[in-house]
Parts: sequence; C-alpha cells; structure tokens
Amino acid sequence: MATIKEVAAMAGVTPTTVTNVLRGRGRVSEATRERVLAAVAKQGYRPNLNARALVERKAPTLALMLGCITNPFYPEFTLQAHLAARRHGRFLLVCNTDHEADGGKQFLDDVAGSLSDGILVANKGDLDLQQLRWMEGQGIPVVISIWEFPDRHPGIPCVAFDSRRAGEMATEHLLSLGHAKFGAIVASPAHGIHGGRYSGFLDAMKAANAGVNDRHVRFCVDSFEGGYQAARGLLIDKPDLTALFVSNDLPALAVLDAAADLGIRVPEDISVVSITDIQLAGQSRPTLTTVAIPTTEMAACGIKLLLEMIEKKPETPPMVCIRELALMERQSTAAIVAAN
Repeated sequence: MATIKEVAAMAGVTPTTVTNVLRGRGRVSEATRERVLAAVAKQGYRPNLNARALVERKAPTLALMLGCITNPFYPEFTLQAHLAARRHGRFLLVCNTDHEADGGKQFLDDVAGSLSDGILVANKGDLDLQQLRWMEGQGIPVVISIWEFPDRHPGIPCVAFDSRRAGEMATEHLLSLGHAKFGAIVASPAHGIHGGRYSGFLDAMKAANAGVNDRHVRFCVDSFEGGYQAARGLLIDKPDLTALFVSNDLPALAVLDAAADLGIRVPEDISVVSITDIQLAGQSRPTLTTVAIPTTEMAACGIKLLLEMIEKKPETPPMVCIRELALMERQSTAAIVAAN
C-alpha cells in the first residue's frame, strides 16, 4: 500500500500538502491540487484512519448501539443517524446488542471506547445505565437518542419524546370513533421501555371514564411473534373487543395477521392503533393507523448532541425534548358500527 510520502514525492509536494488537499484545508493552488489527486489515484493511496485518530486524538467514527436490528424501526433509525453523521463528516460503527450475552458491554469496553469519539445509544432498552455512566466517567461521551420518559432524566445526555402523550393520542383516536370495548397489547413489562405509552393509554381511558379490565391487557416481547401470540390469545379469550391499542408497530402488524387468521376483520370487526410509524405501517393490508414519533429528528438531534458533548462536556447532562407527534390515520381504524 502506498504511503503519503510516496504520493508527495510523485506530486512534487510535501506530505503536509497532500494532507491539506485530502482534507480540503489550507491554501493550495488548483494545479497543485490536481497533481496531488492524480498521484493519489495512480498510487492507490488510502489514508490510515487509525493513525490519523492517534495523531489528532479524534476518530472519524461514532459508535451506535441498537437493541434489535431485526425490528424494522432500527434500520430506519440507523439510516437517519448515518445520514446525520455523514453531514458532519463522521461514520458510524454499529453494534446490535440483542444477541450479545453481555448486552454489549464488550463493545462498549473494546470498540466504542477506542475506535470512536463517542457513543450514541438508539434506545436504552436493556442496557445498564450504570455501565453507560461508567463510560462517561472514562471521558467517553454518551448520548441516548431515544428516551421515552421526558419527566425522568436518566442522568446521561439524551433526546426525549413524550411517549405518554403518544399513548394518549392513539387511545383518544379510538375513543373518538365511539369504541368502548378495549383491549391492549404492550410490548414490554408494564414499567418497561413501553411503560410511558401504556400509561398514556390508561390516562386517556381514565379521562374518558372508561375502565380497563386487566384481563383485556397482554404483555409480550417486542417482536412479530410476540405480538401474534398475544393477539391470538386475547382475541380468542375476548371476542367482543372492538378496539385494540398496541404499543409498537411491529407487534401491531402481527395483530393484523392474527385477526385475519381468526376470521376477524380489521377495521370492520375491530380497530387497531399503534405507535411509531415504521415504513411497513403504510404498506400493510390494511394499512396501520399509528402515532408517528419523530425518528429523523431524534437521530439528527442525537448526532448533533453527541458531537457537542465531544467538543465540550457540560456540567449538567442536557435533555433535548422533541414535541412533534402526529397521528397517521389509515385503514386499520374505523368508527364503531351500532348493531341493528
């Protein structure tokens, strides 16, 4: 592999000039720039990113930790984070923690802390906050890019959205359609990652003086299979339900399948509403009514906040709240039809 000195010799310039051309800095004439680029192309020169990071004490990469890459939301989030990072001249190192026995601890210790300038956590999920705080204590900036509890600071810089309000909006939509026989499928424990969404559902029901029967609520794993099994069991046990709140789109899409397999029509027999608005929500049959969370904005804000933490760590970890939520009304919900 060619070295920077060989490129410089071929172009008749100093190695510093080659560096300035490749990084777009310094005063270099157009003729010199063209000679350097021609030499780079002929020699097949590629900058050593590790060496650059050691010299400048600045890595070109940011680490991104994901909970489960098989959930369609995370590739969508990763794309937006990647685009945001590239706008700032950075690349992403991605770790999927779902199949890591240690929950990504080794990635934090061996990769994120040495090959990147900082760590963006897509969603805290099952990650240990103490481990993230420990990384911060080692001088490695950490930002949680999707924090669902704006009233509860994690003690780490984060980007938050009001998941409770998202749950309220989804439920209020079903109530506005005249539904009174509700069920719910929550893709986490009651006080887990979707706890805010579930609390919003309960708050909206209470505000409407509509009771929630615990036997009409199922908790499941946040996956297609988890949603399918929960929905099948609930719909068999409670066939008179007309409305179903689901805390996330992936299990909600499975609800549509479970209903179809049981001969239950959506939305004629039961309306289904969810939260997130992944791309598949607008492509399913029927299309899924859901409360859209600001994925693009949260990814971009997370990258921006992480870069700010890299430049200067504030005394108090900031929380940036993004308020934008929108109900995407589609085919899976409809007004209740009174029996003749």
